[in-house]
Amino acid sequence: MGDPRFNSIHLDPVRREDYRRARDVVLKARGQETMFGEVHRSASEEPNPTMIRAGYDGKPETDRPLDYWISNREYVFPLKVGVNTMGRSSDNDIHVEDLFVSRRHCAILVHHDGSCILHDTASKNGTYLNGLRINAPTPLKPGDEIRICNQRYLFNTRGDNPQVGTGTRTIG
Repeated sequence: MGDPRFNSIHLDPVRREDYRRARDVVLKARGQETMFGEVHRSASEEPNPTMIRAGYDGKPETDRPLDYWISNREYVFPLKVGVNTMGRSSDNDIHVEDLFVSRRHCAILVHHDGSCILHDTASKNGTYLNGLRINAPTPLKPGDEIRICNQRYLFNTRGDNPQVGTGTRTIG
């Protein structure tokens, strides 16, 4: 397997099999170009921070332009090319402090071409996109609301990528 974010030993046997099937879907969906982008990010780039304080307008307070991010009322979470995991475990790319959120709740896959896909990773309480529970990998577009338990996030892009569209919103 290789990626410690996708460890499943903590799950009971039935949930472990469901999780492993969901994990395999995420990892296989990457494709060679996206995997190449994950591994060969420029060494000169500054590291991708896991969260940035959100400004009053809900946009990141940073000088470095972000291509893709999700935000809640307080923070902006930059997304990188490849797999971005969300969940209760502290080693996720996006750590969610909520006891009802699964350790490995969901993942956002950012492809090399700029398309972004939301995957539920067999979470116990489900992943919702714009109020509807997702049952399969689902494309994201700017302004989409991702809800995991009581936590709400908005997906946004810088706006110059034709694969995802344009627009930003804030959670109010």
